[in-house]
Amino acid sequence: MSATRDRLAIALDTGDLSSAVTIAKAVQPHIGIAKVGLQLFSAAGHEAIRAVQDLGMTVFLDVKLHDIPNTVRGASTVLGSLGVRYLTVHAAGGPAMLKAAVEGLNEGADKAGLAAPIALAVTVLTSDPTASAELLNERLNAALVSGCGGIVCAATDLSVIRASAPNIITVVPGIRPAGVPTHDQGRVATPAEAIRDGADVLVIGRAVTNADDPASAAASIAGEVASVLAP
Repeated sequence: MSATRDRLAIALDTGDLSSAVTIAKAVQPHIGIAKVGLQLFSAAGHEAIRAVQDLGMTVFLDVKLHDIPNTVRGASTVLGSLGVRYLTVHAAGGPAMLKAAVEGLNEGADKAGLAAPIALAVTVLTSDPTASAELLNERLNAALVSGCGGIVCAATDLSVIRASAPNIITVVPGIRPAGVPTHDQGRVATPAEAIRDGADVLVIGRAVTNADDPASAAASIAGEVASVLAP
């Protein structure tokens, strides 16, 4: 199941670090990546990253940087030194801003003696059901020319992404097992659907964190993904 764990991220979208660690511990046997989102990072900052790293989980820092290139580069340099594996940046900021993020990540990681994190360009939010294919392609191209190693996209966008950029890492939120409420997500997919369509990493949130038994819910999703990945 190790390959499956590396392809699943738990969204720790809470303002309480203790609750986040409790969830992470519960799902860790089945999910290998912890997404530290804006809410948790705002509440606990670098301590949240260290707490997840202490559990042996890979850190996905989801703060969606979006500002002028100089500011984004400065922030990315700091974040690149923290040992996270992934960092999100809004593709809407354009190629110059995305390139500044990549350069900052490389600089920060290099000074800390670490491997550089993968910059993930956020294309179109999964809560937006109206974005055009033209906008998706524009933001994908911005990610490609700026050197981002991956993108965040909806499962419904994977066919377009894979046709244009077959090797880019695709991180897909909006994952809902069959029968689970979609909440505020406008474009969702089951874990099996997303993997079959070409997703590399699935972000799992309320389907697990709101479950009566998060560990059992995580195990069920991991099993579904493993069945698709099995030769």
